[in-house]
Amino acid sequence: MRTIMSSAALIAAVVSVNLNADDTGSYAAQARAITRQFATKLNGELQNALQNGGPLQAVGVCKERPPAIAAALSEKSGWQVRRSGLKPRNMALDTPDLWEQHALRQSEDRNGHGEAVDSLTYAEVVDENGGRRYLYTQAIPTTEVCLPCDGSNIDPRLAETIDAAYPRDQARGFFAVGDIRGAFTLSRPR
Repeated sequence: MRTIMSSAALIAAVVSVNLNADDTGSYAAQARAITRQFATKLNGELQNALQNGGPLQAVGVCKERPPAIAAALSEKSGWQVRRSGLKPRNMALDTPDLWEQHALRQSEDRNGHGEAVDSLTYAEVVDENGGRRYLYTQAIPTTEVCLPCDGSNIDPRLAETIDAAYPRDQARGFFAVGDIRGAFTLSRPR
């Protein structure tokens, strides 16, 4: 089960150790490897769905597979793995907590100043519930695979399918390849 950081915990995180994207420690290396696995697996499954059934089939893959992939990677690695976004499609699973909101906004700001989406990572060690926790995010770029469902020109039939699967969907209007779609979020006790 995912822990949502309270504002008190976020304020306590001010005493945390801030790590840069170039951190070469083992935690950062592990987190990068897990996010690569997540992205590669999900992208492959979405490409397959698009080739075999088009965007309508991809909606089902996008709804079912990311939580399953995250759970499998969490079990295998010992990390808590998930996705989040400022415009979540699946409100129950992808709504960012306060720390994730901060990391996502930092990524948006850095991207706005010219940093490439695929290089945007943010990591911190925070004091939480009497222990220390390593938190890591890596921005997810909008790709061609995303545009049929997340773009600004969604086919009406596809929009109906998305609405049925995600009644509170906010993940629309990503206008171009390279926009920030969300982030892979990983954490583990330190």
